[in-house]
Amino acid sequence: MAKNYTKDDIRKFASESNVKFIRLQFTDILGTIKNVEIPISQLDKALDTKMMFDGSSIEGFVRIEESDMYLYPDLNTWVVFPWTAEKGKVARLICDIYNPDGTPFEGDPRNNLRRILKEMEDLGFTDFNLGPEPEFFLFKLDEKGAPSLELNDNGGYFDLAPTDLGENCRRDIVLELEEMGFEIEASHHEVAPGQHEIDFKYADAITACDQIQTFKLVVKTIARKHGLHATFMPKPLFGVNGSGMHCNLSLFKNGENVFYDPKGELELSDTALQFIAGIGKHATSFTAITNPTVNSYKRLVPGYEAPCYVAWSARNRSPLMRIPASRGLSTRVEVRSVDPAANPYLAMAALLKAGLDGIANQLTPPAPVDRNIYIMSKEERIAEGIVDLPSTLAHALEELKQNETMIDALGEHILVHFVEAKEIEWDMFRTQVHPWERDQYMEMY
Repeated sequence: MAKNYTKDDIRKFASESNVKFIRLQFTDILGTIKNVEIPISQLDKALDTKMMFDGSSIEGFVRIEESDMYLYPDLNTWVVFPWTAEKGKVARLICDIYNPDGTPFEGDPRNNLRRILKEMEDLGFTDFNLGPEPEFFLFKLDEKGAPSLELNDNGGYFDLAPTDLGENCRRDIVLELEEMGFEIEASHHEVAPGQHEIDFKYADAITACDQIQTFKLVVKTIARKHGLHATFMPKPLFGVNGSGMHCNLSLFKNGENVFYDPKGELELSDTALQFIAGIGKHATSFTAITNPTVNSYKRLVPGYEAPCYVAWSARNRSPLMRIPASRGLSTRVEVRSVDPAANPYLAMAALLKAGLDGIANQLTPPAPVDRNIYIMSKEERIAEGIVDLPSTLAHALEELKQNETMIDALGEHILVHFVEAKEIEWDMFRTQVHPWERDQYMEMY
């Protein structure tokens, strides 16, 4: 049920829970959680949207001469962190960023997603729901408290303790999340040693993105209490599966799932097929947003269950998009390429914009591909009309810069700063000398 908290509710919750500090939280363009922590004495000032911060010090926000920004807390995001001290709890409010003149800041990823959701509403839809499946690795900490490359277990898919030594940590993460209001649907060991997945119930796009950011914070915090480092890096180890964040997407209109049609092929509506076509059309261009790091492209390679090809299927897991078997209200499109390094607000803006373009232009998707694409030859893929996802961040950025739909999904401010930051990242990687090169060439030449 949707929350509708008031200022008085927040004051009451703070008093009842003995809250002493409040984190006013927001997300920068790169997906990093930022916060301004205030004592409880400043709560009224925050609730009256009078809290300011220096936007020039945040990646991709504003220049120093226009640095004043305002934090507008979303009261429905109030939550108390269960692990904080009983004598003085810490609570959190997620904020939108506003300019001094009271207008939404166009560089705020959360506000930007709201802009694309308005476009969805203008097309007659009322809700865009997201069910994320974020994966992560657990590594042991060394004697200095820094992350090591030593995994905490050698478990595999759905293994139990004692093979899965991360079980206690994972259970504690689930308990903390549930205390914070998450509805956990599944928790299990993933395919690779040291890799885990916790799935939570779908929600509207803004809420689900807020939950992804909160989830990352909780996972890292509780892992640390177990002497472990949790990482959402897409591919921390060579030779094993990387971490994805499959995104289950569905569109609703007044409580009805518009992707479902009992009379349609595969029980999918024309709207669903058009949405699939839009995702496929723009997939190579939104990849820089959904897979935003140099490391992301070490995951998108054949042989490790991550999709590298643009196709869809209701039966197999090698294409970019899969249609899970559930129908009715659960009818959805699962986009499998997204990784957990993505800024969720930007990723959802891009995916929704792509799908809406398919609907607005009544695009028709190609036939589903029910074969294992990994074992198809290049000639067979070309014959089926299957294109490759970008193989590097540099390639993905070039695709992004040429696609007007994806440019509009980010807006000019975010696009310029996102591309600039990512081109710097690629150039740093490109010019660095890596251990692999020394291992290959030092003695040979």
